[in-house]
Amino acid sequence: MNLATRRTTPTLPLMVPLAAALTVVLALAGCTGAGEASDAEAETANLTAPDTATGSDAARVPEGAAEALSGDRLVPPYPEPGPTEPPLSGEEYDDSPESPFLDVATSPLSTFSADVDTASYSNLRRQVNQGVTPEGVRIEELVNYFDYDYPAPAAGDEHPFSVTTEVAPAPWNPEHRLAMVGVQATEELPATEGNNVVFLLDVSGSMDEPNKLPLLAESFALLVEQLDEDDRVSIVTYAGDNRVVADSVPGSEHAVLVDHLRSLRAGGSTGGAAGLATAYELAEKNFVRGGNNRVILATDGDFNVGPSSPEELTSLIEAHRRSGVYVSVLGFGMYNLKDSTMEAVADHGNGNYAYIDTLAEARKVLVDEFGSTMFVVAQDLKLQVELNPAVVGSYRLIGYDNRRLADEDFDDDTKDAGDVGAGQSVTAFYELVPAGGGSDGDFMTVHVRYKAPADGVSAASTEVAFPVGARAFTTAPSADFEFASAVAELGLVATGSEYRAQANLDAVRLRAAGALGSDQYGLRAEFVDLVEAYRALG
Repeated sequence: MNLATRRTTPTLPLMVPLAAALTVVLALAGCTGAGEASDAEAETANLTAPDTATGSDAARVPEGAAEALSGDRLVPPYPEPGPTEPPLSGEEYDDSPESPFLDVATSPLSTFSADVDTASYSNLRRQVNQGVTPEGVRIEELVNYFDYDYPAPAAGDEHPFSVTTEVAPAPWNPEHRLAMVGVQATEELPATEGNNVVFLLDVSGSMDEPNKLPLLAESFALLVEQLDEDDRVSIVTYAGDNRVVADSVPGSEHAVLVDHLRSLRAGGSTGGAAGLATAYELAEKNFVRGGNNRVILATDGDFNVGPSSPEELTSLIEAHRRSGVYVSVLGFGMYNLKDSTMEAVADHGNGNYAYIDTLAEARKVLVDEFGSTMFVVAQDLKLQVELNPAVVGSYRLIGYDNRRLADEDFDDDTKDAGDVGAGQSVTAFYELVPAGGGSDGDFMTVHVRYKAPADGVSAASTEVAFPVGARAFTTAPSADFEFASAVAELGLVATGSEYRAQANLDAVRLRAAGALGSDQYGLRAEFVDLVEAYRALG
């Protein structure tokens, strides 16, 4: 199995068939102009039988398909944003109220669940590139989208993560301090007996768009290439009903699985809850003890048949959570994206949530970060920061607005929290108001509690404490601090934070541009360009 967790450059032989296939699915779609299949089509809307008789992908390429990829970014036939006003949006977001400043004397503890989701950043990027003011901005997901050079624990260390802290003047309010807490998970993959993965794919009428089902098919084709004979793949599609397309196919059967994916057709209503139930049944039937058992749901989140609210769906997921089957969510599409539903499904399913706006993003999530997406190394990871009233007068946690926990939840092992994958990092910022008179004591102590992953078996948690002393303060912060704080500052601007003070896009761009570091994959440079595009929105 290819277990690489670092980004790699695809070879040309891989990219040519991918490019060719982007329009092939459109040619196969056969849906009505309104995006809903006819009654006759609905009977076969989920897929056609894999075509093993035809020749190579190149022989079936419609004219112009060779331009389907450019620099790993989708170009026509995937539409690029134009100067025209986009249609009215039916997208749904759940914006939680931001954390206020709290008095350390009365509220010395700040407790939250780890979050390694990244969907908000790629979704913001998509909206800005469309010329749309971003919605659904979660600052922690912007920050956690990027890699940071935190030291990772060595092989054999007692705990599967390290903690890095740094304190500097707050860029948007120099009278305040900004404390960065970075948790870096080990890159060492857990021993596994193989992957038991269920692809749960939305093929309803709402997915009948070039940037939805065709992109979904090619994204999962990239994932299939990472699997081998030790892995098992099942495919469930759902629309008005749900169907088992493949049941425990060896991961080495790449051609068979990719043919299934490229044969998908869209049409009908969206019964996501029934699809989830079927996917869980398959995952539990084929459960691999000591392996990675996961459902990967790909959808725009627009469930409209059966249980469909975030509350109803999370109740279904929580009923299966102790089975040891994780649920990850990949969001696709625009204008009717149900971000709030997909985030809730991932959060309650012990999984992660990413938004796929391009094939390059799919490669980042499913290939370059395969290990961190698929393999959990620390489960139910919670952080509790204990502030020192002699040094800090008041504070606020930036972001994590729907991840906050009651202080007593920190010691409660029945309270679900975020799971961290191999090589992933979690970064959080606290804005601190110095106490009157000042002191040279510790700023705070970071307590981390986590469980070792287990096959659905309840495990006792372990707590580790990391003091943040006076030596953590610097007036020359690291490049990671500078860049991550610039991303957080963009979040303050994008959310219209009440506490943004002097935060502005010019400062964001200048600081980020000066903290690119090695930027091996160009993501930091892309962020600088994104800030410029955001500024052009006015």
